[in-house]
Amino acid sequence: MKKYVCDLCGYIYDPELGDPDNGVAAGTDFADVPDDWACPLCGASKDDFSEM
Repeated sequence: MKKYVCDLCGYIYDPELGDPDNGVAAGTDFADVPDDWACPLCGASKDDFSEM
């Protein structure tokens, strides 16, 4: 699975880790992350992420 980086703050979404603190289970591909999910560091929208 591909990792994605926040264009605003550099946070890396790693699908192997997910974002369990914000309701995204480990193993969740970025495409399957809910559209209303936001970067846990800066609050940027999913649209502000780019594939690494």
